[in-house]
Amino acid sequence: MGKVLIIGAGGVGTVVAHKVAQNPDVFTEIMIASRTKSKCDAIVKAIGNPNIRTAQVDADNVDELVALFNSFKPEIVINVALPYQDLTIMEACLKSGVNYLDTANYEPKDVAHFEYSWQWAYKKHFEDAGLTAILGCGFDPGVSGIYTAYAAKHYFDEMQYLDIVDCNAGNHHKAFATNFNPEINIREITQNGRYYENGEWVTTQPLEIHKDLTYPNIGPRDSYLLYHEELESLVKNFPTIKRARFWMTFGQEYLTHLRVIQNIGMARIDEVDYNGVKIVPLQFLKAVLPNPQDLGENYEGETSIGCRIRGLKDGKERTYYVYNNCSHQEAYKETGMQGVSYTTGVPAMIGAMMFLKGLWKKPGVWNVEEFNPDPFMEQLNKQGLPWHEVFDKDLEV
Repeated sequence: MGKVLIIGAGGVGTVVAHKVAQNPDVFTEIMIASRTKSKCDAIVKAIGNPNIRTAQVDADNVDELVALFNSFKPEIVINVALPYQDLTIMEACLKSGVNYLDTANYEPKDVAHFEYSWQWAYKKHFEDAGLTAILGCGFDPGVSGIYTAYAAKHYFDEMQYLDIVDCNAGNHHKAFATNFNPEINIREITQNGRYYENGEWVTTQPLEIHKDLTYPNIGPRDSYLLYHEELESLVKNFPTIKRARFWMTFGQEYLTHLRVIQNIGMARIDEVDYNGVKIVPLQFLKAVLPNPQDLGENYEGETSIGCRIRGLKDGKERTYYVYNNCSHQEAYKETGMQGVSYTTGVPAMIGAMMFLKGLWKKPGVWNVEEFNPDPFMEQLNKQGLPWHEVFDKDLEV
């Protein structure tokens, strides 16, 4: 049905490649490209499909991307490179007539700032080119938005309160490690918290607000309020929402390490001079921390991510909780990666599938909740991320 080009050969890219290869009726030709071609070749070897092509490309370089796109001629690019590279890849798609999908919003290298404005600004360009750009098609953002759209379509006349809850109850047996790119992960959680209430954004200190929330099959976990990018698009696309928040669990050992990293200046994202060489402390830290791709083999436990929603149906209050639990060990058995990579990579593949099937295809730049959630929800059950629903129970939030 379609040619797909995957940019990025990290943990998420590895999962995307495995899942794309499992659906040959949709993805007829596959290429994996990265700054380091040997990483792409290793993924192809692990999958065992010699027909998958690989290429070297610098995703910061529009001209290199355009040359690759024009050579391979994909119908859609799945961008699972770094968020810094979203705009160069979108530019190259426009110049080459290629459709686009990513899993995280653009952020500039020199400031940890999460906002869709840069990518939303491309809306008319993609419309005029007759191309589709699908933003934030991982799990959160991604499935969290699709869950919300599904709830709005089927269960609520008016959604009022939305809480996205993200628990990783796994154990990787490392003193300190991040589950995805350490640079992005640490930038994200050391920023001020932010949530939406009554038409305004409320800012909190980093990890200032926290409470125990109970996760299915896991139990109570201390959950911290963070800002997460999908809140920005969800309150725009579902204007009846009075309050929207995002919660994530962290263990005390993780938080202690994080506090030390910040206190000694290793979380800095500005350059420092070391023996005449300019280095960014956080990028140096990334080089010495465990690689998230290498955590899977000994990872035990599971993730639990979902949406807890309260609102009105037929004039009565209703609560709704929709979630997925994902086993790190099962994810590793299937793809060689741990559950955090799996929960991001599977939805990226499904989003590209939705496009190639013509179900999510309209010129412009769109967040996932602006498409029909039903066929996507159906594929989640088929592709390894089954979901569960709880009605009219205490949401704890």
